Amino acid sequence: MNPGRAITVFSHARPQDTADALRELVRLAGEQGITVRLDEDETLKHAAIAGLPGVEADAEIATDVDIAIALGGDGTILRALRSYAHTSVPVFGVNFGEVGFLATVERDEAPVGFAHALAGDFETLTLPAIEVDAGVGTPAINDVAIHRRAGERVAELAYAIGGQEVGRVRCDGLVVATPAGSTGYNLANGGPVLAWGVEGYVVSFIAPHSLTARALVVAPDDLLTVHNRSVSAVDISIDGRPCGEVAPDETVTVGFMREAADLALLPGSTFYRRLRDTFGRLSSSQ
Repeated sequence: MNPGRAITVFSHARPQDTADALRELVRLAGEQGITVRLDEDETLKHAAIAGLPGVEADAEIATDVDIAIALGGDGTILRALRSYAHTSVPVFGVNFGEVGFLATVERDEAPVGFAHALAGDFETLTLPAIEVDAGVGTPAINDVAIHRRAGERVAELAYAIGGQEVGRVRCDGLVVATPAGSTGYNLANGGPVLAWGVEGYVVSFIAPHSLTARALVVAPDDLLTVHNRSVSAVDISIDGRPCGEVAPDETVTVGFMREAADLALLPGSTFYRRLRDTFGRLSSSQ
């Protein structure tokens, strides 16, 4: 990273949890003449830090930064990845959440992680995404969920791949996940985990009223069309955020986008080690 450049910071909704780490980041960046940019939301969350030397408050999300550092869980890291989708700006995640599968360091390793990030000592993994045709402007880095509304009857969804109807399922909804997102909602549905680097996406069902509904891995060039055959509209969520609906008898088409956003990883970090460390840790703590 060249001195005199800038970084952008994202943090989760509990600023008291990340304040000390952010102060340390500002200190380390200042030693190298690097400006720390906080957008309007981050400035409100970290008002005291926003006034420190070397911090640019109320800054626009801009692409003329070397790296974005996300202090939070997967939701915060996903927000940073969506903000910098289709740019060359990598996102370096420090886990201040519960799972933090997309983070490359844990909170107690934050100072060491910051040193790597500021020095440019990291590898970059380009993540794919799911593209939606329903007027949604942002790609899904993790998943697209099509689900019934609370209080409504069970949904009936037909799904076709490459124009060929594959099945029709009564369920609470379905999830279309990237490899990065396959360890989230899809995994909770009993869907398979796809290793990072796999080209393709997985479709799994939320509470299917069927003994035959099974998750399906779809080839990257095949489009998936979901037809809402329910009596009421179903909602669409992108990475857990509501973004639209599919009315009765309407369809939505999704497809695989090979290159969407860049995730920064410490050298030597592998998907399988992260899988073991993250989910092995969660299961052993219970």
